[in-house]
Amino acid sequence: MMKVARIILVAGIVVAGFTSCKSQYEALLNSNDADLKYEAAFAYFNDGKYSKAAAMFESLSVLTSGTERDDTVQYYWGLSNYRFRDYYTAETNFSSFVENYPRSPFSSEARYLRLDCLYRSTYRYELDQAPTYRAMEAISQYMQEYPNSTHIASCADMMQDLQSRLDTKAFEAARLYYHMEDYLAARVAFRNVLKDNSENMFREEILYYTAMASYKYARLSVLGKQKERYLVFIDDYLNFIGEMPDSPYRKELDVLYKRAQRALGREAVIDADIDMKEKAFAKERKEMEKALKQQAKKKKAEERRKKN
Repeated sequence: MMKVARIILVAGIVVAGFTSCKSQYEALLNSNDADLKYEAAFAYFNDGKYSKAAAMFESLSVLTSGTERDDTVQYYWGLSNYRFRDYYTAETNFSSFVENYPRSPFSSEARYLRLDCLYRSTYRYELDQAPTYRAMEAISQYMQEYPNSTHIASCADMMQDLQSRLDTKAFEAARLYYHMEDYLAARVAFRNVLKDNSENMFREEILYYTAMASYKYARLSVLGKQKERYLVFIDDYLNFIGEMPDSPYRKELDVLYKRAQRALGREAVIDADIDMKEKAFAKERKEMEKALKQQAKKKKAEERRKKN
């Protein structure tokens, strides 16, 4: 009977807290009745009131320290913050939990949730990527230590998404030089991107822009330096078609290759339509890039929807 009465009391306090006044909730929060607070904390949690649950579990942690309930309270404190989407605080909770309760039945899930908090605390590619590197390091370590975890597939998805941000940031930083028409700097930047990560997801585009940058740099050079610079373009062109023979960028670069050959005196026949072809392929490339951007936006929107 006393247990039933206590449950009714807790339910009454929770309902009262939902409907009208904070005073009862605050009184319970400041109470030293560990049993009553324990039941109330779970009542708030189960009802989806995660902010109140987190505050209750935090307050309760002082009273349950060193008891059987300690790891449960600590875990649900972190889980409440996680459900409330306070990922920074939740990550701190789970990190502390894993360190202090390695043998707890909640330990395995806490390890994964810590990674998820790190992942969710990262920024889009235009911003600082320090949190991305931190998350990737932690996820990689987890995957090595727990290769049979049920969360491995989810971790692999997170790693792929985070790597794509780094790839995008490096690619866009190099392409900025190209759009600024600093073609020498652009070529160097694109080559450095692949030097740092040869498996960059934009490898095809990077090789294309490397060739385009060297071509435009040669074309805009003084006559006395054009020959050696067109030769650099030809090397970049041959490198591109050797690796990407079926690329949609191939036609445009083929036209530029003919022009470079003509400038070097190697092409006897002058293609009267070469300028028209160059413009047509440039237009086609812009349309293709626009379509790719729209696809990327849709993919990001879908990922945000799944994430939330």
